[in-house]
Amino acid sequence: MAAILHALQQQLDNLPSQERRIAEVIIESPSDVPGMTINQLAELSGTSAATVTRFCKSFHFKGFPDLKMKLAAELSQTPNETAYQDIVAGNSLSRIVEAIEANHLASIADTTRLLDLGRLEQSVQLLCQARRIDLYGVATSSIVTQDFYQKLVRIGKSCTAFSDSHMQITSASSLGEGDVAVAVSYSGETPETIDALTCAKQAGASTISLTSYGSNTLAETADIPLFTSSLEEGMRRGDMASRIALLHVIDILFTGMVSADFDQFIPKLEQSYHNVQSYRFHHTGGA
Repeated sequence: MAAILHALQQQLDNLPSQERRIAEVIIESPSDVPGMTINQLAELSGTSAATVTRFCKSFHFKGFPDLKMKLAAELSQTPNETAYQDIVAGNSLSRIVEAIEANHLASIADTTRLLDLGRLEQSVQLLCQARRIDLYGVATSSIVTQDFYQKLVRIGKSCTAFSDSHMQITSASSLGEGDVAVAVSYSGETPETIDALTCAKQAGASTISLTSYGSNTLAETADIPLFTSSLEEGMRRGDMASRIALLHVIDILFTGMVSADFDQFIPKLEQSYHNVQSYRFHHTGGA
């Protein structure tokens, strides 16, 4: 199932009755939607054009044309490209290698199709100009924020990654205009992370969220919501493909920053590399 359809299916029971009817029409006949007008979808679902527009915004589309374009792009992919494989008993190592490769490649491809270039550009600009950057994430998401932290430090950005909920709130309280808070949560419903981003926003900082695609609290809280594929599921998944998808977006943000302010960041990146190499040489005797 395509990422958009999967997200609609997951959220179906939580949607208001009218928006649920719209989702059901899309899930039932997804290939028909790209050829519909907004009034046709409203008529089929027994709602109104205004409700369809509200539904699109609930799932972070710019409008119905944006939903149609992204849904059409996903439907054009072959089914195998979006088929995630769970952990099963007795798999050979060769089969496991193939399955993990397929999952990671599918996660990256699905995430790439969900990326909004406008939001990415806004995020890159905010991060480049930020006086200070806070990164919030717990459990697996903290691994992602730590990765972003070590990248940002190498280019001289003032930033800290927090996984402790008390420290997240403490730091968020001291942010202000010109600062940026980035919160990572695959589910988008991690209470500690939501609280920290809310606090940072109330303090005057710009806020960016990174979650799985769909309607979730963290994305609704952020000034700029960014999304990854939401296709990984199952109790045995081990947060593998989801972590790869999150890191994929982090790498895009970091590369976008360096590219946007090349003359400022590249000398710092090169200097940090040379200093580390010199340190290693000194402490290993050139080994």
